[in-house]
Amino acid sequence: MNTAFYIEDEAAMLVFGAQLATVLLPGSVVFLHGELGVGKTTLVRGFLRTLGFDRAVKSPTYTLVESYSSGGHKVFHFDLYRLAEPDELEYMGIRDYFDSSAICFIEWPERGSGLLPSPVLEITFFHQERGRVVQLSAADPSLAGKIAEQLQGNSN
Repeated sequence: MNTAFYIEDEAAMLVFGAQLATVLLPGSVVFLHGELGVGKTTLVRGFLRTLGFDRAVKSPTYTLVESYSSGGHKVFHFDLYRLAEPDELEYMGIRDYFDSSAICFIEWPERGSGLLPSPVLEITFFHQERGRVVQLSAADPSLAGKIAEQLQGNSN
């Protein structure tokens, strides 16, 4: 199921991330698509704030992965932009991150093609005017429906 929404500004992107925290379950893998600076890390920051994580949330562009733990939740945020070859993921033990108790957000997932698990949700970000359009694609239509409900409820 594909659904698209307009996200007006950074505050709205944080709210969108917070709303995802109410519907994503442990074990979820989320692919984040979009050019640099489009709001992917801001979305993850909003997600983490809802889980109670109150420290800095930075882009993992140079570290490849940032790990977070808050309130019994494990979240891993990957940025594969600088990855030269998908096999580099094997050297860092990528498979160890994907367990049933963690939620993983992966930016530039196409760079890890063949080594990543299937996502429960893919989010594609596009610049539009001063804001962003986010397009959701979920393997499970009920997940996409829950997210759409959350977003529509917030806009009323």
